[in-house]
Amino acid sequence: MQADANRTPDRIDALPGLGPKSRDMLAAAGITTTAQLQALGSVRAYARVRARPGNNASLNLLWALEGALTGLPWRVVAQEHRLSLLLALEALHDDAATPQRPARRLRSDPGNSSNDSVK
Repeated sequence: MQADANRTPDRIDALPGLGPKSRDMLAAAGITTTAQLQALGSVRAYARVRARPGNNASLNLLWALEGALTGLPWRVVAQEHRLSLLLALEALHDDAATPQRPARRLRSDPGNSSNDSVK
């Protein structure tokens, strides 16, 4: 049974371009539905798969994930969208590696009309 072209299938195995190994890697990373994949996007889903110990996912998985979400063949994705996907992946890694500073709290001093930050 084929999925209707106007309806997004719920199951990952209904998406085009994802073979059994790709689906197994996604499942091992906790991604089992199309809705989960769409919510994460191809880059975050790929990063989640790569974060699993012992995986051997190549960039071909990233191309396949983007193709599955956009309807493009993975080879077209690899040729035409490679740079934007790699930059998004790099930005995701940079964001994860950057330590977040705690928010600075302001205190109000009744004797002073201005707020001073707590050090």
